[in-house]
This record gives sequence, structure tokens and C-alpha cells, in this order.
Amino acid sequence: MNKKKIFNDPVYGFITVPSELLFDIIDHPYFQRLRRIKQLGLTEMVYPGALHTRFHHALGAMHLMNTALQTLKSKNNEISDKEFEASLIAILLHDIGHGPFSHALETAIFKEVHHEHLSLHIMHMLNEEFGGRLSLAIDIFTDKYERRFFHQLVSSQLDVDRLDYLNRDSFYTGVYEGKIGADRIIKMLDVANDKLVVEEKAIYSIENFLVSRRLMYWQVYLHKTVISAENMVLRAVQRARQLLQQGIDVPASTCLKYFLATDLTMQDFVKDPGILERFVSLDDHDIWSGIKQWASHEDPILSYLSKCILNRKLFKVIISNKPVDEEMMLGISELIQERFKVADEDIKYLMIAGKISNNAYQSEGQSIDVLTKAGYIVDAADASDLPNIQALSNKVEKYYVCYPREVAN
Repeated sequence: MNKKKIFNDPVYGFITVPSELLFDIIDHPYFQRLRRIKQLGLTEMVYPGALHTRFHHALGAMHLMNTALQTLKSKNNEISDKEFEASLIAILLHDIGHGPFSHALETAIFKEVHHEHLSLHIMHMLNEEFGGRLSLAIDIFTDKYERRFFHQLVSSQLDVDRLDYLNRDSFYTGVYEGKIGADRIIKMLDVANDKLVVEEKAIYSIENFLVSRRLMYWQVYLHKTVISAENMVLRAVQRARQLLQQGIDVPASTCLKYFLATDLTMQDFVKDPGILERFVSLDDHDIWSGIKQWASHEDPILSYLSKCILNRKLFKVIISNKPVDEEMMLGISELIQERFKVADEDIKYLMIAGKISNNAYQSEGQSIDVLTKAGYIVDAADASDLPNIQALSNKVEKYYVCYPREVAN
């Protein structure tokens, strides 16, 4: 079988698969599932073009990793063929543990099971299947490999994961303010003292990267309508879980019903391999199928939420720089009780309050390091002659409350 495949990517053009092992991993059912998980959850309700998947993103990140490693090799950094391939595998599989709707439902389907933990668990399963050939990739992914710059390429303030998702999400949403100069940043990468660094002349590209990231969070990832839609789906799934665990039947696919009816931890995945097999059968289609069936459920809350999601009758959102006033919250809850006749404990499904934060750059712990012309390594915030990067280090927090528009009128 010809395994020298080429993918035609709308963002980068042709993407090649450098090795047979990488092709076999891409061809594996665990990885093919990512075709059925949208990269941006319900962002399509705001930006209709945001229909790209985790599969697209993983391939794009692999492509950028390939380019980055070639750049580092061209600057006399010794990288073996095994290290090269392992780095590509690590970034290819970094998101393989995502469940339906990516981040939106991570806390609704599982109990304290982070997608990165599932990614690592799946990587271990694949490593057994491929006869230990993923061991180095796992060490790089978990930051246990002695040459730490490989892990920084996979996960850091300036990793190829971020470079791809900002480029890709900007492209598919049409929010061009989020477009970054990924090619220039990658060409300016180097290694010094076993740390990933960027050359000083790339400092303005780094500033643009961080500003773009801040803009993408406010305009796309934390857009108020996206917050409303994702919280509504989250509450619908939580309501379905509550009903099922109370003994009330809720129609759903076999795998989705299993996860909703059972409180699972990461330890359960480790003990029972059958749970993973159920998980890798789960994707966005299970959730949409469930929501379509729940729209006619006898439970009025589940039915109402599901109909609103299907018909894009999304909750009104109020965003504030300060915590939402308690009197306002009380007034909204009273109006909801009057309009929907729900019990006190069920108001949480129709009035959703929370906090969002945007921090484009965290200098503490994992800074972006700049290699100056004099040979010194300094934090990007100190290397710039403009105040942008230091300003972007400030964490901005906002508060929101979502509730039915019938109450708002």
C-alpha cells in the first residue's frame, strides 16, 4: 500500500506524511475519530465557516512541527531521525483525547478527566499496539525527555499547537485580525542551553502573535454568543445526566448513555480497557443526535434547552467587568420561576453565571525566550522596546450571566 500520502490543506497547501508509522497512526480509527469532532465546538453559531475539525488541526500542527524541526536542523542543532519522527507523533496525537464539542463538554461527560490525560492514555494504548514505537513521543509529550526543547515545541507559550490553531481558526472564522506570521516565527526559532528561543529580530512577530491571540479569545473563543450556546449545551447534557441517574429514561446512543449514567474517573479508564473503546466511539454526532431526541422529551427543562439549541434561540448574555449584582441575579431567578414554574434547584439550568479570563502571555514559569544579538537569553517582555507584551501579561477577567430571552422581554 502506498503510504506516501499528501493532504491538500486550505491553510498551508500540500502537507506530506513523512513516514509510514505516521501514516499508520493517521489511518488508525482512534485518530480518524477526530474528523467527527469540531475544532471550535459551537462557534459556528456565530461564525458559519468555523466547521473545521480536530483532524484538520492535528495535521496542520504536524506540518508546522516538520517545518520547525527542519529550521532547527538547518541551524546546526543535532536532531536524530528518531527524535524528528517522535516529535511529529507527539504533536499529531496531542489532541486525540478530546471528546465531543472539544472543551465545551469536558466537565459534563466525565468527572475530573482532562483531555490531556485521555490523550496520554490513548498514546500508551497505541504504543502497545505499535510495539513500543511511540515511547519517545510519549516522553516528549510528558516532558520527560532530556532535550526539553522538543516538549516546548509541543506545549509552551510559543508551541506549534498555538501557531496552527490561531492561523486555522482565523482562516475559517474570517477573523483576519487573528492571522499570525507563523512562517516568520518558525524561521526565527533556535535552541540555546537546551531551551527553545527566538532570534531578537523576530520580536515584532512575537508581539503580533500575542496581540492576535488576545483578539481571537475575545472575538472568537470567548464571544458572548459562543458562551451562551456552549453553556446551553453543557446544561442540556448535565440535565440528561441528572435524569438518567434518577432512573428516568433519556434517549441517547449506547456510548453516550453509558457515560451519562456513570460517574467515571481516569482510574476507571486505566482499570477497564472497555471504557476507552466506548470513548473512542463518541463524537459530536452523538450529542446532536441526543439533542434532537431530547427536544421531545417529557422533561420540560431538557426539552426547552434542546429546542432552543436546535433552533438557535440562544440565551441572552450580559457581560460585566465586575461580578454580576446579587439583586439582579435574584430578580432573574424570580422571573424564571414565574415564567417556567421550575423548582429552586433547577434554576441553574436556565440561569447560568460564570467568569471568563483572557491572558495572552504568562511570563512566569514558561516565558517566551529571546536570544539577543549579544548572545543573552531574555524574556520577550523585556526584549521589546514597546509596552505591548508586558501589557498582554495582565490577566483580564469578566463575568457573565445567561438566561432565556423570554425573561428579558
